[in-house]
Amino acid sequence: MIEWIPTANALLNLSSTVLIVAGLVLIKRGQPKLHQRCMVMAFGLSALFLVLYLIRYAFTGPTPYTGPARPFYLLVLWTHTPLAALTPVLVIITLWRALRGDFAHHRKIARVTVPIWLYVAVTGLIVYVLLHYVA
Repeated sequence: MIEWIPTANALLNLSSTVLIVAGLVLIKRGQPKLHQRCMVMAFGLSALFLVLYLIRYAFTGPTPYTGPARPFYLLVLWTHTPLAALTPVLVIITLWRALRGDFAHHRKIARVTVPIWLYVAVTGLIVYVLLHYVA
């Protein structure tokens, strides 16, 4: 019943990555409203990812990887996991500051949040590919 969740989550990760990058481009081009839309949509997709991930994990537990790229997989997972736990907190603070109009503090924390958020999204995709296609 929940076999579709990893693929859905990979698509959510990919979509949020595209939206985050688009949001960065838009703010650098001086288009704050479009930037805001992209970032809020990226947040929504990331939140949906987290809900689906927790549902899948509750039913199946961790997925072991014994494939040929195991050392690389473990290195990626070792960096991905703690940053993935930190990301929701950083994103919520960053988004909250922007929505309150506290742009000086928003920009300051966004410089930390965005690279971590992108790293977690991309490494999540790498983990998915390794688990499902490199066995």
